Amino acid sequence: MTIDTTSASRTGRSADRIGPRRCPATRWRTLRLVALAVPPLALLAIASWFGRYVRPSADEWCFIPNVRDHGVTGLISTFYFTDNGRLGNGLLVGLYTQFPVAGHQWFASISGALMLVLLWVVVAQLLRAAAMEAPRGTALLAASVITAVFLFASPNTYKTFYWPAASVSHTLAPVLACAAAIPLLRARGRRGRRLAVATVLVAGVFMGTLSEEVSVVALVALSVLVLTVHHLVVPRLRRFVRVWSLTAMAGVALGTLLLVTSPGSRTRRTRYGADRASMLAPDSLLASLRGYARILETVFTTWQYLAAVAVGVLIGLLVRSRAGHPRIFLPCRPLLLTAVGAITFLVSGYLCTVITYPVFGAKVVTTERTWNDYLLPYIFVLTAVGAFAGRAMRHRSRTAGVAVTATAAAAVCTAAVLALFVPLNGLGEDMRVRAANWDQQDRYLREQAESGATVAPYKPLSVSKMLEPFSHGGRKTWPAQCVADYYHLDKVTHDQRPPSP
Repeated sequence: MTIDTTSASRTGRSADRIGPRRCPATRWRTLRLVALAVPPLALLAIASWFGRYVRPSADEWCFIPNVRDHGVTGLISTFYFTDNGRLGNGLLVGLYTQFPVAGHQWFASISGALMLVLLWVVVAQLLRAAAMEAPRGTALLAASVITAVFLFASPNTYKTFYWPAASVSHTLAPVLACAAAIPLLRARGRRGRRLAVATVLVAGVFMGTLSEEVSVVALVALSVLVLTVHHLVVPRLRRFVRVWSLTAMAGVALGTLLLVTSPGSRTRRTRYGADRASMLAPDSLLASLRGYARILETVFTTWQYLAAVAVGVLIGLLVRSRAGHPRIFLPCRPLLLTAVGAITFLVSGYLCTVITYPVFGAKVVTTERTWNDYLLPYIFVLTAVGAFAGRAMRHRSRTAGVAVTATAAAAVCTAAVLALFVPLNGLGEDMRVRAANWDQQDRYLREQAESGATVAPYKPLSVSKMLEPFSHGGRKTWPAQCVADYYHLDKVTHDQRPPSP
């Protein structure tokens, strides 16, 4: 697909003379940008449609009976006093668990749409804060591609997008943290700045009780912003941005303190032996580094992330500076911004691996859902690098060269997104099969409970390496008792028949 960059390649007064005659070309360019956004939006729509095949599994077997019997507050209490201390996490989990199966089926659609909208607003506000004017559809295209690769370039899309418990902690959480910057980017006047500071304080506390890993990423990003504010922000707003950042860090620190001092967090650390001493032990730090290197190897060789670079190139080719428009950020400094973004991603990723290694051990390399905490900054860095490259190409190339670059970028972006359809379709079929078997077994267990039985057989039904009762050949029973509670039974036993096709 060709993007019209002829008028976009003109600069200065010559471009301003076009006036109303640019309208047809502008509308045509907008239509082409929207057309480029169709594949990632279609990918998200199809993935949301597959969400109807999601059924409870793993931890959710335990969440549903808890909320059914004690309400959302009961689950929050269980999280704080028994499970992990995550108050904010318990609230979000409780909200979808109120609607047992339906909540799981609708979670992907609702969370996917929410993430798309939030990232759309963030991209639009970033362009505005940098005093950049972009054709209509640019922010939508960027947000849709970022959302698509963030959700579906993962080695385990089910745990990234469809498993609500994991998404709340590791997928939705980083997008919510990113969205906390929207009031900062939109702040106008003293009242707007006060609102931005108050909002980020509340958001920081909430994030601190939602996800330890996202809190680490946020603290690293905010620290880097404080240290580099003189190089990134216009002089009149540096003090405000510094106050905003420090307030956000204080909120995250307060929320994290509430989490780590909770009885549930202490219980979790005892259960996994994940105390501070073991986390910072030289052997643990070195093993975390080796595991992180293997994670980066997987991430860096996932070619579909090139879609983020390609959409960045298109942004760089299409945006223009708005003369006289108020800005937050200083004029573009590509090397500095790239270095700052890369450092933020690499440092926060390693620290996330450090704090998760005592829990997962060597399996941290295959626990893909925890990578999402720092992959969103990675995708933003790739998009920014592409934008810098596109900007440089626009300034140094002739019109024909710019048009060829835009066409190539559009082709790469589309090809990378289309490549994600194949594994998604296979996963959707696996989910459909599990849903049919799950519904059949659900009816059977309910009939057994209604007939007065106290014990009934349960056949494990897993998808995408999700945990089920009687895993590892029946040796691991968790969460069998939660399944029994869900169906009002005293006990479920291992049905050793092979799962239905």
